[in-house]
Amino acid sequence: MTSRPAPQLLALPLALLAIAVFFAVKEPAFLGPRNLTQLIVEFSIVGTLALGMFMILLTGQIDLSVGSGVGLVGGIAAVLVFQQGWPAPLAMLAAFAAALVLWLLMGTLIVKQRIPSFIITLGGLLIFKGLFWLVIQNSTIPVSRGDQDNLYSLLTTYYLPTNLGLGLAALVALALAGLTSFARSARTAHGLPVPPAARVIAQWLVTTAAVVGLVVVFNHFRGVPLSLLVLSATAGTVYFLTQHTPFGRYLYAIGGNEEAAVLSGIAVQRVLIGAYVLMGVTVALTGFMTTAYSGSSTTTVGDLMELDAIAACVIGGTALKGGRGTVWGVIFGALIMTALLNGMTLLAVSPEAKFIARGLVLTLAVWMDVKLGR
Repeated sequence: MTSRPAPQLLALPLALLAIAVFFAVKEPAFLGPRNLTQLIVEFSIVGTLALGMFMILLTGQIDLSVGSGVGLVGGIAAVLVFQQGWPAPLAMLAAFAAALVLWLLMGTLIVKQRIPSFIITLGGLLIFKGLFWLVIQNSTIPVSRGDQDNLYSLLTTYYLPTNLGLGLAALVALALAGLTSFARSARTAHGLPVPPAARVIAQWLVTTAAVVGLVVVFNHFRGVPLSLLVLSATAGTVYFLTQHTPFGRYLYAIGGNEEAAVLSGIAVQRVLIGAYVLMGVTVALTGFMTTAYSGSSTTTVGDLMELDAIAACVIGGTALKGGRGTVWGVIFGALIMTALLNGMTLLAVSPEAKFIARGLVLTLAVWMDVKLGR
């Protein structure tokens, strides 16, 4: 389970800081509570999808269909709720099940028929886009805030009350302290080296201060957005899977050397299919949040989101060839991508310039991945 060396990991927060300083100088509202809250909502959407892509890339595979899938899944739920009159939970469950089935089929095709994932998911991109347009009939399905659809529309419009947000920050601080203590005790019990206690305490204090400070900023607008909790739960799950389960170790092993993984007895096919099913889970969550945030299901929902997810992973140190990457790297990569796009929107940068910037960032990220992989 390899990751980037310390200098590369340090480069991520420095790059984020440089982006924040640049846009704050150009437009002071960039660091205002309102814009930061909206930025975090956008970051939650991109980050959730990137975490699913992370597990795919770890195995050395790729998925180009996720952007179209985001639109399709969100569109299915929107049509069922706002045109067919289904209860929002039931409609979202049906769309969620559809995502699982579709990604199970894609994973099975890739593994059983030994077809390159690039080809299958490129086909999926086109098929899902066509199905999406058929589902919404090339029209716009508004996502309103009526009594029936609260669960759907409030995914990106609900904010925790002030006291609840502060209480959640305290729980996070306690949880971090407990996990740090547990990890330190486990390493000591196994005779492994542990970092100095002063450094660990300093890291915990800095992290706690950052979490509390962020909550305070959110509370100056409307509170902690619900979408951030969705991202946090997704990140915690993916971190646990990749770092503390055999499944996660198998993902790294397959990406590092698939032949060696087969010879060592790993059920490579089942693991790869499982990774694609988990990709379907994150596509469904992202589809709901993206459609809710857009305020409607329309033909442009999900466009190019697969590139943003891949860029976030590669910027964060995930190798396109597989076998290398971390959840924290993906989170930083997604935050960098989101801050860049949010800042350009705030400065009213033209759409064509945004496309060029996203392309340059993706190209630079891949170039860095190639350089580091040598």
